Amino acid sequence: MSLPLAVSLGDPAGIGAEVISKSWERRRSEALPPFFVVGEIAALRAVWNGPVEAIASPEDAPACFARALPVLGVGDRCSVRPGEPDLEGARSALDSLEMAVGLTRSGAAAALVTGPVSKSQLYGIGFTHPGQTEFVAERCGVSAGKVAMMLAGPSLRTVPVTTHLALRDVAGRLSVDLIVAKGRAAIRGLQRQFGIKRPRIAVAGLNPHAGENGSLGREEIEIIAPAIDRLREEDSIVTGPHAADAMFNDKSRRLYDAALCMYHDQALIPLKALHFDEGVNITLGLPIVRTSPDHGTAFDIAGRGQADPSATIAAIRLARSCADRLAA
Repeated sequence: MSLPLAVSLGDPAGIGAEVISKSWERRRSEALPPFFVVGEIAALRAVWNGPVEAIASPEDAPACFARALPVLGVGDRCSVRPGEPDLEGARSALDSLEMAVGLTRSGAAAALVTGPVSKSQLYGIGFTHPGQTEFVAERCGVSAGKVAMMLAGPSLRTVPVTTHLALRDVAGRLSVDLIVAKGRAAIRGLQRQFGIKRPRIAVAGLNPHAGENGSLGREEIEIIAPAIDRLREEDSIVTGPHAADAMFNDKSRRLYDAALCMYHDQALIPLKALHFDEGVNITLGLPIVRTSPDHGTAFDIAGRGQADPSATIAAIRLARSCADRLAA
């Protein structure tokens, strides 16, 4: 029997508990593989009255998955208030993430799916990483510069070169080495986890019209084009710099397997516009498979029964398929 997937609950006051439990409810119709939750049972009980079964170890999950949602607890509080985050909940989210990463690294789980967390709440308890991606990378012994965040949907994959930066700081952070490192991570990830032998990468420019031959900025000439040349020297199929406003239409998307984008919104806006309810965040460059639904905690709708589990279902499916491909 295949190892189950580990799913960290995320912030217990967010929609993680709801979308995970709804995913389990659809396990048969969506043909989902066995998974278990790492987190507080109280968070699930606060939004769901379905069957929950506490397990002692991941190996217990497959046997009970058909009848109940398996949960590996991290220490329940007496009450959880959906939509009302607090620092205690942030500590619970971090404990869940830490345990789920450890179980996946040790080989007790086939892959890791992370629930949504609140960065502002985590920062309140001393969390120093930009996000879960960097935290997972550190726990796996990989430097943040060697991993890449890929956003994947049915018709588009994007990789941001820079992520959580103020827009005014992006140009100063870009470098040839950084773009090459993210490009390499994207290419290796597409080969190893998606089974694409010779991935095609389209690289976006930073400035409008990809700089208009230097008249609207020189980053394309001085940084992005040299990075593309280096990747091509490694026998990679890389094109660009492309004008970002013209590379995400239906016709253009058929010409590449992933778009390498210069900043956060350049990568996430087209992905979310096309696949808001199906987008998956997958971290490339790790020794383990890690995916996450591409949405946040949505505290404003937590506990109201309105959260759509589609992205979590997609993240579970992708984690399973990538893990199987790596194990083959």
